[in-house]
Amino acid sequence: MTKTIIIGSGIAGLASAIRMARLGHSVELFEATDRIGGKIAERRFGEFRFDAGPSLLTLPELVLELLDEDLRFQVNRLDVITNYFWEDSTQLKAWNDVEKLSQEIGDNLGVSPEKVKSYLMKSATVYDLTADLFIFGSFHRLKNLLNRKSLKTLLNIGKLKAFKTLHQFNSEELEHPKLVQLFDRYATYNGSNPYQTPATLSVISHLEHNLGAYIPENGMFQITDSLVRQAERLGVSFHLNELVMKVEHSGGKVRGVHTGNGFYEADVVISDVDVHHFYSKLMPDARRLAKVEKEERSSSALIFYWGLNGTFPELDVHNIFFSDHYKEEFRHLFNLKTAHSDPTVYIYISSKYNKSDAPEGGENWFVMVNAPADMGQNWDGLIPQVRQHILGKLERMLKKPLSGKIVAEEILSPPEIWKLTGSVNGSLYGSSSNSRYASFNRHPNFRKDIRGLYFVGGSVHPGGGIPLCLSSAKIVEGLVCEQFQKK
Repeated sequence: MTKTIIIGSGIAGLASAIRMARLGHSVELFEATDRIGGKIAERRFGEFRFDAGPSLLTLPELVLELLDEDLRFQVNRLDVITNYFWEDSTQLKAWNDVEKLSQEIGDNLGVSPEKVKSYLMKSATVYDLTADLFIFGSFHRLKNLLNRKSLKTLLNIGKLKAFKTLHQFNSEELEHPKLVQLFDRYATYNGSNPYQTPATLSVISHLEHNLGAYIPENGMFQITDSLVRQAERLGVSFHLNELVMKVEHSGGKVRGVHTGNGFYEADVVISDVDVHHFYSKLMPDARRLAKVEKEERSSSALIFYWGLNGTFPELDVHNIFFSDHYKEEFRHLFNLKTAHSDPTVYIYISSKYNKSDAPEGGENWFVMVNAPADMGQNWDGLIPQVRQHILGKLERMLKKPLSGKIVAEEILSPPEIWKLTGSVNGSLYGSSSNSRYASFNRHPNFRKDIRGLYFVGGSVHPGGGIPLCLSSAKIVEGLVCEQFQKK
């Protein structure tokens, strides 16, 4: 029986464990902490429950296809994806229906509904041209480039808008500054800067608005819980609090891993740790590490988990309070490596749909602002400053007192994200996509020179975020089948 070891229990690691077990492999998963799930975790304190990380699900079929029918959970398509707020009192509901969304934008911003629908059609075209090669396949293999679909992508390269920034493309297509800002925001879904990242990232708006935004019935942590139960059912062995210290290889083949408890043999090793950590600690390689370090790190996050005594009916599950100085906010994040005094604030309130997440008469606020990667900044000084900026902004824009309603609080900063999840520098998505070559520079899902060694997760191809991490596991399953099933 083929022995497979998974390093790391993020969603890509869990998905890989399930896929390998279904191939008939003996699978062991090693997690350095006592927490399974990576960023898809939960926090509980007092009477409040919080999804600790991701708060929205697109392409839910990528999760559900991993589960036996009796383990599949209910995913609900949101009626309103996000409520948007601006300082001048403009508000907009992003309906989970293109017709309603287009009309809402027309009514509130005066932009023709046809212009909005045209934009989303173009983002759908980008998806159709890139999905097989850049999301669900590996362009690092020559055979994947020599087929009809890849040729179609190359012949339509202009439609990918790779030589314009997302902001330039949005400005040309949408014109209204508030609508441009709304669609610029999708760059943050993989920790990038809309004023630098290629317009190809408009594909994210297609996933959310054309294909739909969902949330599991019992919260995002239900994803982790269900995947763990599926893995256990398939016989996957979990080693918690067991740090992998080295990956052993010789003769062009992977041999296994070393932990504090000894050596574990394996025919297949799949790494779901940050590729920077892999080449600095698990398989030191100065040349490959230098290549990783050339890529700009993605942004991180500063999160305040607030248990509130009080309710805000004007808010929905997802809410955005935009900065009046958006370009300056990103200059602070990526150039100055600090927080801006007027941050864009995201609030996720899962108790809006799952009442048990907060006590009666209260709400659980997951309050997040984009933050720079941890480069040794004085976080003890920055965090209280950012907190005051957030409170001032929300009280001003909601026209209600807020600070006195906070009865419970926890904070998650970039250094803690690094410590808890292993994401180097606290960067949520590994490297950013702030160049047109970023996708090509991401580490492949395999090593040509070491048979049986594979890579999944947000720091490698195809990138960060739940759908892409799940796709990386699916890609690796195909690679393993080719190498180990067809002898």
